[in-house]
Amino acid sequence: MEAADAIIDGSKHLSPDALPFARSYQLEALEKAIRQNTIVYLETGSGKTLIAVMLLRSYAYLLRKPSPYIAVFLVPSVVLVTQQAEVVTMLTDLKVGKYWGEMGVDYWDAATWKREQEENEVLVMTPQILLDALRHSFFKLEMIKVLIFDECHHARGKHPYACIMTEFYHHQRNLRSASHLPRILGMTASPIKTKGSSSSHTYWKKIYQLENLMSSKVYTCVSDSVLAEYIPFSTPKLKIYKHIEIPYVIFEHVAKNLSSLKEKHLNFLKELNLGGLATISTEKRISKLLLTFFFCATELGVWLALKAAEFLSCDESDVFLWGKLDIHGEKIVKDFTLDVLKLFLTCIPSGPEWSIGDMDADMEAGFLTSKVVCLIESLLEYREYKDLRCIIFVERVITAVVLQILLSEVLPKLSSWKTSYMAGNHAGLQTQSRKEQNEVVGEFRKGTVNIIVATSILEEGLDVQTCNLVVRFDPSATVSSFIQSRGRARMQNSDFLLMVRSGDTPTVSRVKNFLASGDIMRKESLRHASLACSPLESTLNNEEFYRVESTGAIVTMSSSIALIYFFCSRLPSDGYFKPSPRCLIDEERGICTLDLPKSSPISTIRVESKGNAQMLKQIACLEACKQLHLSGALTDNLVPAIVLEETVAQELRNEPYYDEKVSYFPPELVSHCPNESVQTYHSYLIELKKNYEYDLPVHNIILVVRREFETDVGNISFELEVDRGNLTVDMKYAGVIPLTSEQVHLARRFQTTAFRVLFDHNLSKIDNIFDLRDDSIKVDYLLLPATSSQQNTSVIDWTSVSSVCFPRENPSINHKRCFCSMCYSPYMHTKNGLVCACVLENSLVVTPHNGRVYCVTGIIAELNGESQLKMRDGKVTTYKNYFEAQHGICLRFVQESLLNGKRIFQVQNYLQRRRQQKEKGLFMFSHY
Repeated sequence: MEAADAIIDGSKHLSPDALPFARSYQLEALEKAIRQNTIVYLETGSGKTLIAVMLLRSYAYLLRKPSPYIAVFLVPSVVLVTQQAEVVTMLTDLKVGKYWGEMGVDYWDAATWKREQEENEVLVMTPQILLDALRHSFFKLEMIKVLIFDECHHARGKHPYACIMTEFYHHQRNLRSASHLPRILGMTASPIKTKGSSSSHTYWKKIYQLENLMSSKVYTCVSDSVLAEYIPFSTPKLKIYKHIEIPYVIFEHVAKNLSSLKEKHLNFLKELNLGGLATISTEKRISKLLLTFFFCATELGVWLALKAAEFLSCDESDVFLWGKLDIHGEKIVKDFTLDVLKLFLTCIPSGPEWSIGDMDADMEAGFLTSKVVCLIESLLEYREYKDLRCIIFVERVITAVVLQILLSEVLPKLSSWKTSYMAGNHAGLQTQSRKEQNEVVGEFRKGTVNIIVATSILEEGLDVQTCNLVVRFDPSATVSSFIQSRGRARMQNSDFLLMVRSGDTPTVSRVKNFLASGDIMRKESLRHASLACSPLESTLNNEEFYRVESTGAIVTMSSSIALIYFFCSRLPSDGYFKPSPRCLIDEERGICTLDLPKSSPISTIRVESKGNAQMLKQIACLEACKQLHLSGALTDNLVPAIVLEETVAQELRNEPYYDEKVSYFPPELVSHCPNESVQTYHSYLIELKKNYEYDLPVHNIILVVRREFETDVGNISFELEVDRGNLTVDMKYAGVIPLTSEQVHLARRFQTTAFRVLFDHNLSKIDNIFDLRDDSIKVDYLLLPATSSQQNTSVIDWTSVSSVCFPRENPSINHKRCFCSMCYSPYMHTKNGLVCACVLENSLVVTPHNGRVYCVTGIIAELNGESQLKMRDGKVTTYKNYFEAQHGICLRFVQESLLNGKRIFQVQNYLQRRRQQKEKGLFMFSHY
């Protein structure tokens, strides 16, 4: 470590590496940031990022490779990763890496992160990535020389910014010399994130809490006049509108029918008897959808509620992600949304001659609310702007979606403006990918999009200096939200419109506090500039934690739940089953029982403690993490062992690792049956019901296992997507059956043979299966044909199962005289000799010229080798001549009747295909 120590000592002699175009206050802030940890508190658009860049330039000689040190630039949203990385790349010669959740960083191991640190000098990422990497000990804090927190006012509570500081920075500060800690630089346009206050003391208290957490002192300008020389400030304007309720007749009609539809579909849900968790999840989703539709109808108007229903019922849009449902649950939710769509359609005039846009008439009818009309009228006041760039801030994602639809329909009739929207993955509503968001921002910068309706995702960091109008459709909830949304308007003479309902005194009062907050925070920061930061009373917030001594990896109570869910997500799964933990909490007795999927080496964790439900769940999950690590299911870096296997597989084979390859066989499934005994087994009837009109029959199946499944597993129902439509699959318990060892071996041979025929379609491989000995067939469960409902002697169709013993070399050797009509015709000639016609029916026949396998469904007595065959080109030949000309086959028995056969279909993995379709159609938005 001598070289490293030398580099650390060299940091004492840092000198500013300023850019020639830097402003006076930026240079002043840089000087302070070099001397001590600093929070730069300056208005939006004042150039805080440039201060960070100059600090990186000043530390560059400590970062350049082969130095082991790096700088980390943290940004609160994915949108900002690329933007800030591009600025650093443009203004420094440092190597910059960009990281966000969609890149799959969850599954990276220590070696992958080591390569990234060896190749790059500045790593720009979202904070959860760094927090996870520190917790897994992929990163060491002492290897980071500069740690930048963009929008650092988020550092509170359990936000990743706060956790990085409490779990690692302050913890290490208490253990080691401060020289091993990174230089901290925070940046914000508002050092507090609260609802605001008229009290100076309240503001200072919040600022001081941030300073202590960040171990940094606030730097700010003496007054707005210093910044006013360089940046314009938008003019705040209150836009008062009179609230008018939608007509009571419409309100009553919508409210009554929404309630009825909810009750109707919840009754359908009860009839399905899906089980506890599936039922609860479906109920929650329907309830949330109902509240969404009711909000749109009453706060925005019935026409916008209709557009919300259209958007949410669209087949291409699976946007509500409050948790994956049973497929029947998904269908109920979709049907509920479609019924709501039909309800709103009854409220809107039909016909091509009607369209939305007559503001007074639409408001009177309840199609649009007075608030929405006020927004449109306010925008039209700027109709003369040649180059309008407007951001409309809303609180809800669905509001952004439907307002964009409305403005796109109304405004083109009155102006040339184009409208888009931008929203993150908030409250489970997913609408856009990162690529789509970047495209919207790019079009806004170029001017091809004039108006963006956005949630808070655009309050922070969007660098569009040509924005000249910001509208707060919904009021800001916090000081920081107010200041940052106002700061989006960068142009000279830009406006900041605040829509407020007439008579809403509390909102008006809050706006006045927000407007005064900037001066108060600046004065309090300057007044206490000489007050040193206080050490934190607790570095881990008095949380229990588990640390791996060999690596330093750590999991806390608050992070344990996410780790358990991540561990379960890596267990074997398919398109219909996603393994997840189940938690049963008895809050009165202080007991939490955590059940992990059966493929986990630890099945159940039970803890007793005091606390609320959330705390009990955290305690149980933390204990589960300990046990999983001790069992080897979590590595010493506290990541699922399967993630390490995936990484190794990709490195060795240079190909993706598919978790579908992982197989798990529960102990309930058949494995080995003692030869000398009769064993008792449990059977489950799998009933198949086709939901398509094609003449393709399906038959029920019996699943045989050694031990009875749990109720929620043994009684399930779902829809299976197939080429011709859907199959309804219902599995239910069919009872206990005794099986001898001979029957088990026979059943195994039948199952293996059937699967080989279906999967391989190859004569040589089918030949091999008949040569297998019984004890060489390794099958861990039995899937067998079920008897029809008229047969009561057994649930298993043993006649079909026994067909595997068919003597194909001499098919007629055991054939007794039978009395079916087919046997009155002569025996038929085959390659294996004469065979009775009734033996051939339902047999598998292989055509030797192409190796294809057919199932014989009957004999066509009226056709033989001399019969005429009409070709596609219209010519007529005989079957004999056709086979000789096309395949070089000379029919030896031309008078023999032809067989009617159905070719064995190509088997597909519908579970995997469904998963691939889901992944293709649905972009899973990362939580980063």
